[in-house]
Amino acid sequence: MQLDEKIRGVVRDVMDYPKPGILFKDITPVLAAPALIDEIVQSLAARYQSQKLDAVVAVEARGFIFGSILAHALKTRLVLVRKAGKLPYKTRRQSYALEYGHAEIEIHDDALEPGWRVLVHDDVLATGGTAVAAAELCKSFGCEIVEFNFLIGLSFLPGKEKIQSRFGINPYCVVDY
Repeated sequence: MQLDEKIRGVVRDVMDYPKPGILFKDITPVLAAPALIDEIVQSLAARYQSQKLDAVVAVEARGFIFGSILAHALKTRLVLVRKAGKLPYKTRRQSYALEYGHAEIEIHDDALEPGWRVLVHDDVLATGGTAVAAAELCKSFGCEIVEFNFLIGLSFLPGKEKIQSRFGINPYCVVDY
C-alpha cells in the first residue's frame, strides 16, 4: 500500500471544527501509529537529504511534531514559528488570514541567519496563509526557502496557488485531498 493511502486510512475527518462549515483533517490517529510515523519521516528525509538545509522551520502546533522529527533525521536545526505572544525572547511578527479568521505568528529574532536554506513545514496546507506568513518571516532574515512541505494538502482550497504565486515554489504534500 502506498504511503498516501496509509495516511488516508487513518486521518480522521471532524465536521464543524473549529467552527461550523469547516471539515477538519485530524492527524492525531497518525500519531498513534509509530510505524506510519517512521515511514513518513523516512520518505521526507529521503526527499531532502541532498538539499543541504540549514533549518526546518516548523509551524505551531502540529507542525512541530513532524518538523522536529524531520530536523532530527536530517541532522539540522529546528526553528519554531508560534502564535503571537508564545515565544519568550525578542521576536519578529507577521499577520495573516486563516481559512476561518486572522492571526499573527512570531519567530525568535535570532532564530535564522542570512543565506540559510530553509524548509517550511506544517501539518496541513489549506489557504496557505500560515505558510506564507512563516516564509515571509524567513525572508525577513534573508533566508532562501527551499520548499514548503505538509503532511496533508487540501487541494480544494487555494493554498498551493497562493504559495506558487508568491514564492514560485510548488509545495509538497505527502497526501492531497
